[in-house]
Amino acid sequence: MPKPTKGPRLGGSPSHERIILANLASQLFEHGSITTTVTKAKRVQPLAEHLITKARRGGLHEMRVVRKTITNIGVLDHLFREVGPSLADRDGGYTRITRIGTRKGDGATMAIIEIITEPVEATKKPAAKKPATGRAAAKPKQEDIDEFDDLDFEDDEIEEAEAEEAEADEAEPESEESKDDAAEDEPEVEE
Repeated sequence: MPKPTKGPRLGGSPSHERIILANLASQLFEHGSITTTVTKAKRVQPLAEHLITKARRGGLHEMRVVRKTITNIGVLDHLFREVGPSLADRDGGYTRITRIGTRKGDGATMAIIEIITEPVEATKKPAAKKPATGRAAAKPKQEDIDEFDDLDFEDDEIEEAEAEEAEADEAEPESEESKDDAAEDEPEVEE
């Protein structure tokens, strides 16, 4: 659910705010970028991105939904024929807000909101992971389980393999330090 905006509405009434945002979005689609206040840019960005998403999908229903907001047929046509298909490979984030300073008359913080036209860079795949140790290494992969299920083992062979593994675990040699510690603990016997 979108976070409700705090403070007074743009233009005073809810209907006037909707008209202001629709006009800003329409001008954004027509010109590609517009200069406005930071507050208006932040308020129009979600609306513009929602409308671009509808234009990416295409179709009659989406066009009729967008037509409720964008009433200019020329802008609507431009949105569905050029802007939407050009952003088809981008997964959201179709617009960018750049602050440009303050307005000379009243000191309002100004910003440029623009449609991003640069192509999406291919994401780099992370480096190969190190082999897992500990419990993660002990868990078998699904491929190994499938291969194991395909093999026909007799119960005797499985029991022999488990017994060999148990003997190998018991027969591990002790380190030299542990041998030295054990030798110090033993009492010396004199004859």
